[in-house]
Amino acid sequence: MSTPQTEKTRYSDAELQEFKDLILDKIRIAREELNALASSLSNPNTNGTDDTAGTYKTLEDGSATLEKEQINQLAARQKKFIEQLEAALVRIETKTYGICRETGKLIQKERLRAVPHTTLSMEAKLKQ
Repeated sequence: MSTPQTEKTRYSDAELQEFKDLILDKIRIAREELNALASSLSNPNTNGTDDTAGTYKTLEDGSATLEKEQINQLAARQKKFIEQLEAALVRIETKTYGICRETGKLIQKERLRAVPHTTLSMEAKLKQ
């Protein structure tokens, strides 16, 4: 005799630990990338252009400014990503991780592995 299968309302502690390990690894990698971005911002651009003609100096300054802006944007995105991953860790601790905030159903494991900080199932995401 089999008991009727009830729909899971949350992931098991073992499953949550698997997601926690995945998220901690992603946070470690993201922090390394953020540190690399921060160090590239703090180091002056020394590409050996000291001996080039002064007419190219203004072009060089413009591209250096654009590059710094792009690096700043990347760093900001990376910080936000880390914050979202840390929020996912909190949801793991409160055992609410993997539950869609729109439908209340479990988010598929495949989606959580691909986007571990998500709070929406594909069903809810597609309705947006």
